[in-house]
Amino acid sequence: MIITTTPSIEGMKIVEYKGLVFGEVINGVDFIKDFAAGITNFLGGRSGSYEGELIDARQNAVKEMEQRASRIGANAVVGVDIDYEVLGQGNNMLMVTASGTAVVVEKI
Repeated sequence: MIITTTPSIEGMKIVEYKGLVFGEVINGVDFIKDFAAGITNFLGGRSGSYEGELIDARQNAVKEMEQRASRIGANAVVGVDIDYEVLGQGNNMLMVTASGTAVVVEKI
């Protein structure tokens, strides 16, 4: 399956629009990762624990969107947008949403 942020795919023609598809993931950050990130925040530098959570959440959201597109007969998703939010009382939950338009494409 082709997944792209662009509205079209070079060398391909959109022959059918299937509709909007979404993938949503909400990940919690556990105490140890939160503690490690706090130390990094104090000392400076990159937070590997938070980066890992972000990467996993993004990959899972895109995969979920791809699976939903496939279930409705699409072979591509165009115009993909990925959004990030923090949730929860202590902002310790990360929500990642991937959305796009499921389409059927053919080679030109």
